[in-house]
Amino acid sequence: MFKLLYPLVNAIQPFLVPICFVLAWSLVFMIAWSLFSAFADSVSRAKKMHQIPCTGCQFFTADYRLKCTVHPSIANTEDAIHCNDYQAKK
Repeated sequence: MFKLLYPLVNAIQPFLVPICFVLAWSLVFMIAWSLFSAFADSVSRAKKMHQIPCTGCQFFTADYRLKCTVHPSIANTEDAIHCNDYQAKK
């Protein structure tokens, strides 16, 4: 049975090295792109999260049961970035 495959293997053998070379580098490139994309997404997410002003507000209680006395449902979320009731601690 394997003797029947020898002509096929001999026919495609010159193309195996370039095909494997391209596939290997494509895999490396996809992994690198995926890591870079994940890093860029995490940096942009961190920048957005650092814009939340709740901890500097006088209405922020830092209690897990009631984080904010004015808007407890949006405290420490992205919705609190442009809070109209924000007042800096004095």
